[in-house]
This record gives sequence, structure tokens and C-alpha cells, in this order.
Amino acid sequence: MSYRVVFTDHPFGDLDVERETLADLDVTLVDGEQTDEPLESLVAGADALLVTFAEIDAAVIDELGECRVVARGGIGLDNVDVEAATERGIPVTNVPDYCVPEVAAHTLALLLALERNVVSFDDGVRRGEWDAAAGDDLHRLSTRTLGLVAFGTIGQAVAERAEAFDIPVVAFDPNVDGDEMREQGITPVDSFGELLTEADAVSLHAPLTDDTRHLVDEAALEQMDEDAYLINTARGGLVDEDALTAALDDGDIAGAALDVREREPPGPDDSLRKRDDVVLTPHAAYRSRESVAELRRRNVENVRRAFSGEPLENVANPDVL
Repeated sequence: MSYRVVFTDHPFGDLDVERETLADLDVTLVDGEQTDEPLESLVAGADALLVTFAEIDAAVIDELGECRVVARGGIGLDNVDVEAATERGIPVTNVPDYCVPEVAAHTLALLLALERNVVSFDDGVRRGEWDAAAGDDLHRLSTRTLGLVAFGTIGQAVAERAEAFDIPVVAFDPNVDGDEMREQGITPVDSFGELLTEADAVSLHAPLTDDTRHLVDEAALEQMDEDAYLINTARGGLVDEDALTAALDDGDIAGAALDVREREPPGPDDSLRKRDDVVLTPHAAYRSRESVAELRRRNVENVRRAFSGEPLENVANPDVL
């Protein structure tokens, strides 16, 4: 039997990994990066979808016909209408743990860049300055509390790495038992608001849902200390960027480090790019040669499994199986 697989979008230079994984099947692999065809017509009648950032909404899903799987290459599923896929009986999969070491390391890198004034020092030296006193407001890391919003796999990995720097950690996650946190040396707090008031750096690791969109808004930022930092390596929509800009302007917090943005890439008029108190990276926390290779292999493997009748891994809507 022959199959048509559409890879809607991807940042890869080729699809060699995907073709190799599917080589034992009669598969036509369509590269969405090589066409300007509208998404809905591109996916029409596809037997499987590979997806990175494309918006797979109900209108797109309605065009899929007898699709065996929508395989999202990444952790979050906020760009896939899982409910619509479930109504059509289409399983949706993801790769929820492929880049845990990378995101945890990137989070610590951003934290250290803020706490140790790395970017500003670098800018000053490149301008011909040599002023260590520009860091007189720095603090010993053991006196600064890191607050983790969500304590899933990545949050736990961040906590483990923070321990190596002797950084105290508190965490808020209503889905994780406080005793489990204490066993890992983490102090649980009872509410998001309590975390905001206790933490000197707030690091976001929650999924983006209707309930968490703009979780960090004006009210949340007002609860943070004026020398506190905000770090986001999760999803851009967790932060109200207008409120963040206002908080920075007013000195309500000391700075921010963002790997993810509400709009990606940000436009040329993006005000956060022009600030000395903000560190920005281009949604790169997940990247390493190893993590990307693992992501591609595991994502397309679910397509192969769907065609071969094998159990799928990491199904977001198992009721359809």
C-alpha cells in the first residue's frame, strides 16, 4: 500500500532522516517548505502529517480524510487543535522529552547571564570600557532564590542544575505533590502569587493553554521584587509582553531573559530588542546536534508505526486508539 506523508514545515536543510526512516514503506514524502501551496490544499488527503510550527486548526484537519497520525515535532501542542483531531479520530503525537538537557542548560545560561551581568559587561568591553564596578549591584548566587513555575521534567532538570550553583529553589505546580518536591530538595509554595513574591528569578516551564496564556501579566509583574528577573524558555504566550515592557520601564523588575516570544520572529519595531535589561535568544533553547537528531527520528518513527500497525508513542488523545 502506498502512503502520502506531508511535512508541513521544518527548519531542516533536508529530509534525509525522515526518508531513511520510512524507506521500507511505499511513501511519498511531500516537503511543505518547497511549495507555496496553501496549507489546507497541501495536506488534503494526506495519510500522515509531520508538523513543526504550522497551525493545524480545525479547517486544516477537515481536509485530512483518513489520516493515520498528526506527528508534532516538539514538546507543546498549542499549534495543533487536538480536540478537532479527536473528533475526526486522528491521533496526535509529540516528542515531550527530547531536549530536556538543552532547555535546562539554556535556562541556567540565561539566569547566569542576568545574575552575572554578562551581556552588559561584554557590550561595555566591546565599546572600549573596562569597568568591573558596573557590576556592583550583583549578588552571590546562594542569596538569590530561583522560582520555577511548573515542576515537570524540564523544571526538575533546571532544579538539579541550580543545585550545582548553590541556588535555592522554590516551585509552584498544582499537579505535583509537595512531598515529591521536598524529596528533591525543592521548597514547594502554595500559589503562583507566593512564588512571585519569594523568587528573585522566576523561570517559566508551563505549557501554553487557555488558562496559562498571559499568566505573567501586569498584576503578576507587580508582585515581583524590583530586583527580580523573569526567564521564559517555555512558550511566548505565557507572558503579556506589553505588560512586561511597562514593568521594565517603571522599574518594577530588574530585567528579563526570553528565548520564546508571542510573535516569532518579532517585528522590526519590537521594543524589547532595544533594551539593555533584556537578554534575547531566538527560540534556540531546544537545540543541539543531538537533540535535533533525536527529535526528527522519534517524530517520524510515529508515522512509520502508524503505517506498520505498531503502537504509537506519546499520544495526546489516546481515546481515539
